[in-house]
Amino acid sequence: MTIASEMKALLLVGDGYARQPSGSALEAMEPYVRPGVIGVPVPEATQVLIKVSLASINPSDVMFVKGLYGQPRVQGQPAGFEGVGTVVAAGDDAYAQSLVGKRIAFATGLTNWGAWADYALAEALACIPLIDAVRDEDAAAMIVNPLTAIAMYGIVKDEGHKAFVMTAGASQLCKLIIGLAKEDGYHPIVTVRRDDQIPLLKELGAAHVLNEKAPDFVQTLREVMKVEQPRIFLDAVTGPLASLVFDAMPKRSRWIIYGRLDPSDTMIREPGQLIFQQKHVEGFWLTDWMRRNKDRRGPAALEAQRRFADGRWSTDVTAVVPLAEAMARLPEELAKPNGKVFIRP
Repeated sequence: MTIASEMKALLLVGDGYARQPSGSALEAMEPYVRPGVIGVPVPEATQVLIKVSLASINPSDVMFVKGLYGQPRVQGQPAGFEGVGTVVAAGDDAYAQSLVGKRIAFATGLTNWGAWADYALAEALACIPLIDAVRDEDAAAMIVNPLTAIAMYGIVKDEGHKAFVMTAGASQLCKLIIGLAKEDGYHPIVTVRRDDQIPLLKELGAAHVLNEKAPDFVQTLREVMKVEQPRIFLDAVTGPLASLVFDAMPKRSRWIIYGRLDPSDTMIREPGQLIFQQKHVEGFWLTDWMRRNKDRRGPAALEAQRRFADGRWSTDVTAVVPLAEAMARLPEELAKPNGKVFIRP
């Protein structure tokens, strides 16, 4: 495959971190990214260059371009944490060289050369060679959500209690975890913001789906906690909702934060619970999990592929937007519920 010298990309406007929070919705593209043409990067020893076929957009991407994620932006470089494509060049490292010519799922979080572009740069160890039965829409969303689902569900199983809690219950990630839990007879308790999301999540396997906007939410939450006694709380939202959920949970509960969809202040409603009820607050970052669990990384990647290939998992697609139309269309497409949006270079 001939490699171009220049490529089209959506480039970061900001640098470093934002000084003020701006919410989790991408209300417009212009303040955060701009279309541009830049040189195609050259992979270093342990890196690969990927001709991008499809790039996904996750909540973490939105927070990143707005300067609200835990990694600093590099002005003028492409955005986008995840995608699928073909490796067209590699550094001298043996494993990186072994990926040349292969179709892979990839994550770009360690390179600052994102997937919203014709070409992306990734560490070879952040790439997953794909089996043919996995479609591009699933492969482009293979790492951030599926591997996080398997990893965090592993925490639930290690804890040993059948019930657990999740916020943002209608997200693609939560749907994947609900499917895993259903197979093992576990009891996911999830929160949503609309009643129309409840039937689908119950059909997928959620034991309880609570609308945080319902007038009886607090009473229902406390009743469910009393009956189910969940110990793990997987939280993508934070803010007042998460504080309320954690306060209602039993002794020895663990609040595991992996996102911050609500930029408002997050309180510990009763700090004494940390002392006398042995409750804990901690964080989860997939990149760190992959570093610390090298023995689990490969099996998790294979398990995710098998689930997509045999139909147990499927990525809900809202839209596939051409790169040339991304500036105009992405905010509107991302505002639609219940599915993922992709960029096609």
